[in-house]
Amino acid sequence: MAPALIPPDVRSRLQGLRLDARRAMGGKGIGAHRSRSRGAGLEFSQYRAYEPGDEPRQIDWKLYARSDRFFVREAERESPLTVWLLLDASASMAQPDRAHPARRRMDAAKGIAACVAELALRQGDRFGMIGLREDGLQLLPPSHGPRGRDRLWLALHALEAQGGFPQDGRLGAAWERIAAQDLVVLLSDGFDDGAVALAERLAAAGREVLFVQVLTTDERDFPFDGGHLFRDPETGETLPGDGRAMRNDYLQRFAEAQRALDARLDAAGIVHARHVLDEPLDQPLRQLFAPPERT
Repeated sequence: MAPALIPPDVRSRLQGLRLDARRAMGGKGIGAHRSRSRGAGLEFSQYRAYEPGDEPRQIDWKLYARSDRFFVREAERESPLTVWLLLDASASMAQPDRAHPARRRMDAAKGIAACVAELALRQGDRFGMIGLREDGLQLLPPSHGPRGRDRLWLALHALEAQGGFPQDGRLGAAWERIAAQDLVVLLSDGFDDGAVALAERLAAAGREVLFVQVLTTDERDFPFDGGHLFRDPETGETLPGDGRAMRNDYLQRFAEAQRALDARLDAAGIVHARHVLDEPLDQPLRQLFAPPERT
């Protein structure tokens, strides 16, 4: 039996977290998100000019009698959200912690994705997944409910990190599937420019994008002493060096790179959080989805 993606203590702490998007969402059905929908709704919002395709029952005939123009009543309604979980599945995501070899970056990304899906499930929202790998995208169309969660868990367990990040030509399925009103949660180590560029492109196209960077403790702390051979898991390139002699320079460069990434995401309007493998899986979700504290 495959191990649970969400530890029991993390599952209990998901209570009180709520998926939410900054923009009004459109959709069909009853869900947990307020949206301005065209059609009969739950609460009157405003009038707007009639457009071809509007239902005649939406027309305000009394207003027509006074103005000799067609207006429809636009309402706000509770509408489900579609959440897309985009997982960087390039080889660097298989990186383990040196002190804990069984703890891989990809495992944490899968666990965080499962947590987001659990929040969506509780709210009646839909959730789908795209595994991003250079040999092709692994697509799970959006669904909802316990059966949808089971399918997602199977897809997450089957997803393996290997190769490089896909080139633009292979990302067509993402553009075709992700609608303007959908919420995108992209999980990556943030080291490949392609993943960051994808987030920027989706945001520029009007998608709501959240970026979760997943790091190992080795990358954060650089706990290497003596001679060591550093290897890039995607290119195979190696760099020999003395860990102790390299530490200060590495930590300075790493901090600069993190500040540059934060600035790039901020400039694109992308809300982001960072997760290190020795932290609880729900820690980045609390940054993204915890309700604001009341003063």
